[in-house]
Amino acid sequence: LYLSSKSNMAFTLYSLIQAVILCVNAVAVLHEERFLSKIGWGVDQSIGGFGDEPGIKVQLMNLVRSVRTVMRVPLIAVNSVCIVLLLLFG
Repeated sequence: LYLSSKSNMAFTLYSLIQAVILCVNAVAVLHEERFLSKIGWGVDQSIGGFGDEPGIKVQLMNLVRSVRTVMRVPLIAVNSVCIVLLLLFG
């Protein structure tokens, strides 16, 4: 059997960056009313008492809201750069 020396499944820094961008895109498109409230992760489910430590669910919801708020414009630019790089270099 002849195997080519160039592997298409190489683990590179670029593929790691693409995986991170894909995960951030997945978090950024989650919709609270349509998806997250149906599984119990909506806005009204995360109300805690004064002085209580926020649980992991509340912290994850804050992370999702922060990613959607802060990363919206940078994600458009980063996705555009990745698309151009893929078109140019395959």
